[in-house]
Amino acid sequence: MMIKRFLPALLASAALLLTLPACSSSDEGDDDVATAPLPPLPPAADTTNGKKAAPPADNDPNRELSAPNATEDIKKMQPQM
Repeated sequence: MMIKRFLPALLASAALLLTLPACSSSDEGDDDVATAPLPPLPPAADTTNGKKAAPPADNDPNRELSAPNATEDIKKMQPQM
């Protein structure tokens, strides 16, 4: 009877003892970490040749999926009363 209560407590304490050392953090600072700053990113390529993009058509398959666009589409599908 005593063993049935002692065994789960023993297993829990063993698991805790094995877990705590793995979670400890060492602040020794001997890690090999690169500290040099990264080079700046190159500017994005201009693929529009300076032209402004036309507004997307209502039936454009590449139209952004968003709540306002979905609401507009649903209103257009409903019958007018």
